[in-house]
This record gives sequence, structure tokens and C-alpha cells, in this order.
Amino acid sequence: MAPTVRGYELLSCSRSACRGGRTQIPRARGLGCAVVNRRTWTVVSASMLALALGVLGATLPVPMVALGPGPTYDTLGVVDGTTVVEVEGLPVHPTTGHLNMTTVSVTDRLTMFSALALWASPQNQVVPREPIYPSNMSLEDIQQQNSAQFTSSESNAEAAALAELQLPATVVVTSLVPETPAAAILQPGDELLAVGGQPMSSVREVTDALAPTRPGDLVAVQYRREGEVRDVEVPLAARPDRDQGLLGVILGARLRDGDIRISLGGIGGPSAGLMFALAVVDKLTPDDLSGGRFVAGTGAIEPTGTVTPINGIPFKMRKAFDEGATVFLVPEANCAEAVATNPGGLQLVRVGSLHDAVTALRSLNTGGPVPAC
Repeated sequence: MAPTVRGYELLSCSRSACRGGRTQIPRARGLGCAVVNRRTWTVVSASMLALALGVLGATLPVPMVALGPGPTYDTLGVVDGTTVVEVEGLPVHPTTGHLNMTTVSVTDRLTMFSALALWASPQNQVVPREPIYPSNMSLEDIQQQNSAQFTSSESNAEAAALAELQLPATVVVTSLVPETPAAAILQPGDELLAVGGQPMSSVREVTDALAPTRPGDLVAVQYRREGEVRDVEVPLAARPDRDQGLLGVILGARLRDGDIRISLGGIGGPSAGLMFALAVVDKLTPDDLSGGRFVAGTGAIEPTGTVTPINGIPFKMRKAFDEGATVFLVPEANCAEAVATNPGGLQLVRVGSLHDAVTALRSLNTGGPVPAC
């Protein structure tokens, strides 16, 4: 019986028909012989390999994500028909210009080819996926975490703005530190009335009242829950960053006579806090903070007004510059990176707190000195 190749029966060919390394094989049974040389087999094999690599490169995911410039939103304006920062119960003053918060875009599910294309782009950075999307967390958990951080930034911005404006406020427990004595005593939503016998009207006052304490001290705390005033003594826990005692509560502040609402959906993370707080201050003071300028910036904020560093500042500055910003507010810990990646003529203003930012913008409007990166 004649040998077969892929189900086709080979014809018996004479040695003379195979000169030059060529072999005759049938096109199909009974249709005669086709001549295929080694070069043709090489081309066919290489083409098939290239096709396989192309399919893998276009479809096989790689453990990388691409960071790039994200959208920027004016905290003084309206987004999707909703005013970003709205105040009720107090006089609101007109504003001009922009106070834009900035974001970073994350492109996930990269293939080898898309990762290479984004890596070659000067506006993007390809980084390992694990730090952005930890493998021990589900996508839903990560989204919930980012949403919680954003909600916290809104609450912290309100507390910081009220402290900066010295407006009467109610100090509220927003969450508790796990495995601290306070976690078994207090609840989110409790209104903190007094600490150590001193009335509290801002988060800063709570921080100041705890400054001389040490872990293990008992501190008298008066709070209101569902209309009932209660008095307790709370043992203080240890802090990893300082010697003073830790009450074990995360605090916010609400306007006592009125309401402040910050509304901006679809954004995650804490870095909009500074710009939200500036928008509240701008709307509640007669002077115009931006002075008609396009001011953008970034920075997480604590209820006390301290501005903390963030990630992705080169992408945020790039988008702000492209949108027309001329001034960019930079957390002081991010200054070196901001100077090294300034996309153009942005005036970089160094800020360590909300008060620094307010003071710098007012000085900018009057032609005074401004702290620069």
C-alpha cells in the first residue's frame, strides 16, 4: 500500500521526479502531482508561526495595566446636570474661573500588542497589574474600596472647609478603627460633643485635646446617639506613628446650621479632597479664590485640613494643561515629581494644607509671593 500524508495517498514517483530535493505529492486523489520544495515548506511554516504569534499577541492578556491622563472636572461647576458642590442654609457668593479636580485613567485587560502600543505612547505608562488590582481582592471589592475612599474625601473636604472657615460644626464619628476599645463603645453616626471635658466643634479640637494623652489613658467622651446624650470613659489605644493615645475613631464634621452636598459620581480614590474643600471655601467667602484663572490641582485631605501626597501627578498635570489650566496645586511631598514632569507652562504651587492653598490663591490674586515647587 502506498504511504499517506494527512489522509492523501501518495503516488509512487520515480527518483528522477525528485531532483533538487523536490517531492511529488498529489493535489488530491487522482488529480496528479504537485511539486513542493524546501523553501516553500519554510515559508509556509514561518507564516503559520507568525499567524499563531499574531493571534496570541492580539488576544492573550498580560498582567499589566496602562496609566494615563483621566478626565478633569470643575468643582465650581455642574457635571451631568448636577452642581458638584452645593450649599444650603448659608449665603453663597458668586465664583469665577475654575477649580478643577484631576484624575488618572487605568486601562486594564491589555494584550501583548496593546501593552506595547501604550508603552510606546509618551502619555501613558505601563505598570504591573498587581498593585492596582491586587489578586487577593475581587474587582467588586476594589471598586467598593475606591468608592469608599472617594466618599471619605468628600466628608473630609467638608470638615476641613468648615474648620478653615471657623463655622459652627457637629463632629461626627464616620467609622471606627478595628480592635480598639472605642470600636466596642461608639458607633458610626454618633455626634461627639466633648472630649476630656472640653466641648468639640471641629475635628482639629479633638486632635488637640488628645495631644497630651498616652496609650492606656482613660478619656471622658460625651456623645449623642439618636437624640440621647451619653457619657463614657474610653481607654486609648497605641498609635504606630506617634506617642499620643489613639481614640480609635475616624471623624468628620457637618455644618450645624445648613447643609453641604458634594456630588460627583463614577470617580474613585481620595485625591479630590483638596479641590472639593477649596470649592466650599470659595462659595462661602466673598473673595474670588481663582481670580478668574483656570486653577487645577490634586491632593488627599484630612479632616484637619492637612493635604497628603497622591499618585499619578504627571498624568493629572498633562490633562489639566491640555484643558487650559495655568496654575496647578501640588501636595508638597509631590513637588519634585511635579517639577520633573511639568508638561509646559503650568505654575506649580506647593501646598501642605487647605489653609496653605487658600492663602496662596489669595496671594496670587494680589500679586504677592506664592510658594512654588
